[in-house]
Amino acid sequence: MKRIGFYAVAIPLFLFPVCFFVYKSLFGIWRWGETFPVALNTRAWKVIAGEGELLSAIVVSIVIAVMVLVLNLLIGLTAGKAFALHRFRGKVFLESMLMMPLFLPTLVVAAGLQMVFIRMGLADTWIGVALVHLIPTVPYSIKLFKSAYEGIGRELIEQSLFLGGGALHRFRHIELPQLIPALNSVLFLTVVISLGQYVLTAIIGGGSVVTLAMIYYPFTRSADESVMAAFSLVFMMIPSATYLISGLVLNIFIPYKSSKKRRGNNTTWN
Repeated sequence: MKRIGFYAVAIPLFLFPVCFFVYKSLFGIWRWGETFPVALNTRAWKVIAGEGELLSAIVVSIVIAVMVLVLNLLIGLTAGKAFALHRFRGKVFLESMLMMPLFLPTLVVAAGLQMVFIRMGLADTWIGVALVHLIPTVPYSIKLFKSAYEGIGRELIEQSLFLGGGALHRFRHIELPQLIPALNSVLFLTVVISLGQYVLTAIIGGGSVVTLAMIYYPFTRSADESVMAAFSLVFMMIPSATYLISGLVLNIFIPYKSSKKRRGNNTTWN
């Protein structure tokens, strides 16, 4: 009953801004006294389609977002597990340092890294842009996976070790099913943050790496709300598609589909 109530509130709250953007991109601004809806106008979508670098920007944005996502999963899983399940000297200091990028101005960080990336030959490349996108995303991934592994606890993992379970078998059958909420959060959050990075992309990419953010933000200076709404829908499609695809992949690799099924199996065994 609580789940039905949650979806009854959450789905309208999610659909309303989507429908609002769709209406504004196709019908423009509705003013008081005009008939509702006003005449259909696809001008905003024609403006977006007229951007010569739109398709290449989408491809570059997706490639960078996927690379950032993979690195976040690798770094977040290992670091989050270490911080949650192990004790070592300097743990608090190291965790604080990894969280530090969240409290530093983005412009200061980008300006400092630009000189380093130029010397390493990573400036003006999509690889350099992907690496610099780790700064605003990795802290969130570490925190999310740390909280997830704290919920799992050391006892459950140690039991699998005593029973002779290998690392890969243990991860797939014990850790992965319980990491689903954290994985979904990291997947969506990482892609959204990476797509929205304008300052880091502009400084490290040097104008050679054109992403959706590089095309979108100049339009925010104009008063054309229809074009901005259409661009927002394009932005929305990429993380939404990534979330759906990742969900399908996880359903293939996860052996336990739902908590209800696990409870049913446990009842049968008992």
